[in-house]
Amino acid sequence: MPAAHDLVIRNGTIIDGTGSPGFEGDVAIDTGRIAAVGRFAGQGREEIDAKGRIVTPGFVDIHTHYDGQATWDERLTPSSWHGVTTAVMGNCGVGFAPCRPADHDKLVRLMEGVEDIPNPILTAGLKWNWETFPQFLDALEERRHDIDFATQVPHGALRVYVMGDRGANREAATHTDIRDMAAIAGDAVKAGALGFSTSRTLNHRTSDGQPTPTLTAAEDELVGIALGLKEAGAGVLQVVSDFADPQRETAMLRRMVAESGRPLSFSLLQSDRGPEAWKMLLGWIDQCAADGLPVRAQVCGRPVGLLLGLSLTLNPFSAHPAYQEIAHLPLAERVRLLRSSEWRGRLLNDEPRSDNPFVKAVLRNFAKMFPLADPPNYEPKSDESLGARARERNMRPEELAYDWMLEDDGKALLLFPFLNYAQDSLDPALAMMRHPNTVLGLGDGGAHVGMICDGSFPTSMLTHWTRDRTRGQKLPLEWVVKAQSHMTAQAVGLHDRGVLKPGYKADVNVIDYDHLTLHRPQVAYDLPAGGRRLVQYADGYDATVVSGRIVYREGKPTGELPGKLIRGAQATP
Repeated sequence: MPAAHDLVIRNGTIIDGTGSPGFEGDVAIDTGRIAAVGRFAGQGREEIDAKGRIVTPGFVDIHTHYDGQATWDERLTPSSWHGVTTAVMGNCGVGFAPCRPADHDKLVRLMEGVEDIPNPILTAGLKWNWETFPQFLDALEERRHDIDFATQVPHGALRVYVMGDRGANREAATHTDIRDMAAIAGDAVKAGALGFSTSRTLNHRTSDGQPTPTLTAAEDELVGIALGLKEAGAGVLQVVSDFADPQRETAMLRRMVAESGRPLSFSLLQSDRGPEAWKMLLGWIDQCAADGLPVRAQVCGRPVGLLLGLSLTLNPFSAHPAYQEIAHLPLAERVRLLRSSEWRGRLLNDEPRSDNPFVKAVLRNFAKMFPLADPPNYEPKSDESLGARARERNMRPEELAYDWMLEDDGKALLLFPFLNYAQDSLDPALAMMRHPNTVLGLGDGGAHVGMICDGSFPTSMLTHWTRDRTRGQKLPLEWVVKAQSHMTAQAVGLHDRGVLKPGYKADVNVIDYDHLTLHRPQVAYDLPAGGRRLVQYADGYDATVVSGRIVYREGKPTGELPGKLIRGAQATP
């Protein structure tokens, strides 16, 4: 019998992305599209036996930072190891286009500071064979990729392109500046950018400590750029803000949406400084929804976890002068020295010296440092912290941290839940996720390469929230699949994917749900110039399919690279 389809995935439990209960059936794929879902006899030129597995749409991650990696690497890992088949980059107002040749270093220093991607990596990896945003899109298309991706116009790059040093130094934009930025943003969207992003947080600084160029951009500037998207008739708006003056900030965001008609999303996380502030912002979103304004918050189901270790950017002793004497040495040599009684005594009798408030807030806060095992626990109890364990053992927490750092030949990691864990529980995250006008995001795949590894959020959502959580309520599997496929795709205008229905794009995961396991992050040296990054693997992804072609089997690449740059919003089939 001749083959009826390009690919058939048989006998799986289909979780189709609509939120409907799972059902047993097959998925047939032809020419990169889903041809049929259900029970049928037609054969495929290639088949996958999915008996005992769940079959889901590919996941759509709307908050990544692969802006550099996509130019030098065919694989958008670690995201594509975690079932992500579409990634949206250009978030938080940082990126590499548009950019004049004289400003390359400005944008590198901005990305280095904001997203912890070291300058040597970016300098070695970026070809800079573009200046304008449309040229950047063309350059992205020159390389094949494992998964699809889309990008947004970053406000930092746009501001520097139009205003030069005035933009970098956060001077006020003139009427002409705003007009030019709006025109360029509109042209970028017409060329295929998915939207526009900006940052208004003090956490985002250049590598030399300067605030991001967009921090204090005036309301008229942001509204003017949003009107540029209105003129183009397309594009989403993405914002990250400290909400230091919430009434003023929300009024500005409301005006951006009301005058432009473009949908907006902003980052929403629980902060230690204001553990209940997220509730006010959800209430504001409710009011926007009641008034017909398309505003969503991007939320996540895990702490934003800083990772500390001898092999990473920071560890509990980074600010100690004694440690700084050996910080430049290879890991193995540092471990050898630190295992000696001489260095143990020196370091434990030393004191950190830094005026950086980050050091005081993080590196000495042992009550919020948790040893990270394999598999990792991202919802630890307070009595599992280094501080609590040290009290139990009548030790100084520094001693316990020192001992832990030397485990696994110096590769041991500590988790510091920097955001989303102010009350030692993920119940607030659960409330945020279940709000009708939030959407999953904030994984930051491709960024924070030496401190954070949250691109594995999709796997955590499946394992922790639908199967393994013991400290509270869980979430239905069907809801989680819909939340990170259909709902994320809809939020950014990608209406052609995220659902297993005939006519939709054939992006599919076959997952051994019962044995799906997320492993502890580890360090790889696979970036340009031998640069270091944190990566995180998972077992249980039997197959990941992009445009009908199998790109990963059992977590291993097949050699297929069907991923493409998505230019603009995509219509429902």
